[in-house]
Amino acid sequence: MLKLFHAWGSCSLASLIALEEAGADYDLAVMDTAAGDQRRPDYLAVNPKGRVPALVTDRGILTETPAILAFIAQSYPQANLAPLGDPFAFARAQAFNSYLCSTVHVAHAHKHRGHRWTDDPMAQAAMTAAVPKNEIACFRLIEAEMLRGPWVLGEAYSVCDGYLFTVGGWLAGDGVDIGQFPKVAAHAERVAARPAVRKVLARRAA
Repeated sequence: MLKLFHAWGSCSLASLIALEEAGADYDLAVMDTAAGDQRRPDYLAVNPKGRVPALVTDRGILTETPAILAFIAQSYPQANLAPLGDPFAFARAQAFNSYLCSTVHVAHAHKHRGHRWTDDPMAQAAMTAAVPKNEIACFRLIEAEMLRGPWVLGEAYSVCDGYLFTVGGWLAGDGVDIGQFPKVAAHAERVAARPAVRKVLARRAA
């Protein structure tokens, strides 16, 4: 059975949504990253990076959201969570998820984790101050060029949609009004209405 290490408020929500959409049988280990669960020796034995998500499979442990999402989509093809039969379309899905991981998430991380890049308090403060501007630039690009509609890849829901929903959910806390991106805002409402997503979010509220 699969086991997902997850923290509420983190990017691991995208993997949790994908598992639910796939109808996978899995265990969920909820981490408290504010309390430092990710740095404890038992978790570092699972993921030496000290971050979530981590997905335990019968073949080993996977980390990094784009890799986990691709694995789930390929492991449960009947769920139609990615255009698996079209190499170019699947590559576009991977490109979108990689952009969220390598660019949008990093822009968000500058808010609280500037220490990853510099020890200079003034530089860290400058990174934090730039978060809204940088996120607005990212989401303008997503709005104008990357969100094909009604779903990220077009007519079919995919793992990209749960990932965009996850990352877009950070905007308000980062001082960015999602309403300035009408397509992204409407997309978030559509994702939130899906039964699998409602089930996941209900677990957090419980």
